[in-house]
Amino acid sequence: MAHVISDACVACGACIPECPVDCIKEGDIYVIDKEACIDCGACAAVCPSDAISPE
Repeated sequence: MAHVISDACVACGACIPECPVDCIKEGDIYVIDKEACIDCGACAAVCPSDAISPE
């Protein structure tokens, strides 16, 4: 199961350096590549807007 980023994302960038497999892509709202996500939850732990959750 991959994590997903909701529209609550403020594109702060806090999650990107936490991802061990570099599966988060920047944009107006960041997107997690579901195929590459290893479901570690590191990104969700640092998200200040609680925009990241398990799918």
